Parts: sequence; structure tokens; C-alpha cells
Amino acid sequence: MAVLQPTDMAGLAEAIASARDSLEIVGHGSKRRLGRPVQAAATLSTAGLTGISLYEPAELVLGAGAGTPLAEIEAALAAQGQQLAFEPPDYGALLGATGPQTLGGVIACNLSGPRRIQAGAARDHLLGFRAVSGRGEIFKSGGRVVKNVTGYDLSKLMAGSYGTLAVLAEATVKVLPRPETACTVMVHGVDAVAAIEVMRSALASPHDVSGAAWLPGRIGNFGSDAFVALRLEGTEPSVAFRAAALRESLKATNVASGEASTTLWKFVRDAAAFAGDHDRIVWRMSVPPAAAAAVAGLPDAEYFLDWSGGLVWLAVPATQAAESAKLLRHLTARHGGHATLVRAPDDVRASLDVFEPLPPALATLSQRVKHSFDPRGILNPGRMYREF
Repeated sequence: MAVLQPTDMAGLAEAIASARDSLEIVGHGSKRRLGRPVQAAATLSTAGLTGISLYEPAELVLGAGAGTPLAEIEAALAAQGQQLAFEPPDYGALLGATGPQTLGGVIACNLSGPRRIQAGAARDHLLGFRAVSGRGEIFKSGGRVVKNVTGYDLSKLMAGSYGTLAVLAEATVKVLPRPETACTVMVHGVDAVAAIEVMRSALASPHDVSGAAWLPGRIGNFGSDAFVALRLEGTEPSVAFRAAALRESLKATNVASGEASTTLWKFVRDAAAFAGDHDRIVWRMSVPPAAAAAVAGLPDAEYFLDWSGGLVWLAVPATQAAESAKLLRHLTARHGGHATLVRAPDDVRASLDVFEPLPPALATLSQRVKHSFDPRGILNPGRMYREF
């Protein structure tokens, strides 16, 4: 398969405009196994569109090429005591990918970590972008300032479109100060049902919790008991005071700080609990927290909760792919929300609905949007839905 790797905006536009058949859009391939498999005549890589083009720490704004490795961006931010507040996860180990993830890939897949309950999703931090449509036309949206109301808010549309509408060339994102310190208050010995109530109580408190997760026993290297993890961030005096108050109100049994706290939240962020067992398929399910414990009825399922129970990660035997899909779709129809098949063999991802099926009216609207940006249907065809 031919690989096209333009190094500038003009080259990207020319590659798309001159394409006679479908293109698979990739960066370094770290998220190639997210979504449905793409059958394309050629690969278009954004890895050559790299480099930080704008960084104004005082204005909390950073712009970079879509192919810029995220590690490079995070290092530049760390040097100025700043961060990407939406906490982009790294699913490399989970998906068995070796390439570094890029800014464009994170935005295109709208990936956010545990801090989403406080800071919002990746799309909420995308200020503007430049991209090339399926026609080979260069266009832009948004700007380079936090307060921007010019034109249509296409940033919300592009984030999470998985490269099916246009190819991102540059992105400008909002950045925020990095917390001075952080710690994790842990409540041990609670099952999933009790954990949801503990997390609800913590989020309703005045203690500004920035992460709320539940891990079952014997997962990772965090002990044999199931526990709730509640993250607190900020200045040292504030974190110490809030941790003591939260520990007392919830009868918490432990507090992790420093590297121990950081390691725990990277483990949750990257779904590392399921990274090694590739005999199991992995689902990511977003539901109202009160409905999260319903997944316990899934046969032979292993799961943990993030986003205060609003996000459920599940691993089930690959032999139960069809059965798990049927049950999870039933649960989302009953309780609301959506389920996404994150990891599975190519044949399974090709045969099942990877993303939540669209209602007929929304499917028709989505097809119209796809056609308006990519009338020839050449960009990542079938990546999200087999119909388009």
C-alpha cells in the first residue's frame, strides 16, 4: 500500500485533491486499531506535519502540527509548569501499538482522561484548527485565543470525527497551569454499588475532586481489596486540608501522594488493567453513574469505573463478542449513554458496530455532514460506521 507523507499544508491539500481512491488517515499509527478497520487504496500520514508553531504561556495557548508527538508537547508545557488539562490517555499498550501518539490523533479521537469530570473533554480545549477537506480544500475554524466567537464552531464537529470529515493539519489548544501537588484519598473494601455512592458524595463535597475511580481487588499492584480513588490537586496547604477533611468524612483508609498517586492515575487513564490480556476484547461504556453497576451481569466480565461511575471499562472473552455487544446495546438503550468497542481483532471490529448505532434521523444527518466535507467518500471510509 502506498504511503503519502506531506510535510506542509500545500502538500497535504495536493495529496488529497489528486487521490483517485480511498485514503486511510494516520499519524504514527498509535490509534490505528480504534474504530472499524479501514479498507483503503493508500495511507496518508500526517507524521510530517510536525512542530510547535505557537506557544504563549502567559496566554495559555499552544499551537502545533497535527503530527507533533504528544510527548514533545507535554515536555514543552511541563517546562513552563503547564499541562493539557483534559489529560489525554495513551492506549498504546492497550491496543498493542508502538508508534507515539500525536496531537492530531488525540483531537481526532476526542480522547480524555480521568480529569474530564472537572476539566471537560478534548474538544472543549480545542480553540481552532486548519485542515483539508475531502475535496482537497484548505479551511480553518476558530482562532488562537481562549475567547473566540467567530464563525461556526467546527472544532466541536472535528474533534471525535476520526479523520472521516477532513484531515487535521494544525491545532491550537488551551493549556492550563500544572497543579503544585496532588494526592489520592482511598476508600477500601467497597463494591461497585457502594463505590458509586462514595464517589457521588465526594463530588458533591466542597473539596474539588479532580478524579474519581473504582478499582476491584487484585488489579494492578494496588492491593487485594476493591477501593475508591479520589484525586485532589492544587497548592500543598489546600490539598493537605482537603485530604484530611475528605478522609474524615468518608472514613477513608489511606492517602497516596507523590509518585504513588501519579502511577495510580496513569493506570486508570490508560486502561492499563486490560493492556496485557489480548484474549479479551475491551469495551468503553458511558452511562449515568447510577446504571454503572448493571454491567456486573455481563458473564465473565472484568471491569472498573472512572468518571465517578460515568465511564465503565470492561474486558470480556473474545468468544463472547457478539453476546457482550447485544447486552451492552440493551443497557445503553435502557439507561442512556453509549458503548464503544475499543479493542478487538480486525474481523470482530468489522462485523460489529464499534460505535453506538445512530438513530435513523441522526444517521441521515451524519451522512449529509460527511458528504459536505468529503463528497467523494475517500477519507477513512467506514472507520466509524460501515454505511459511510
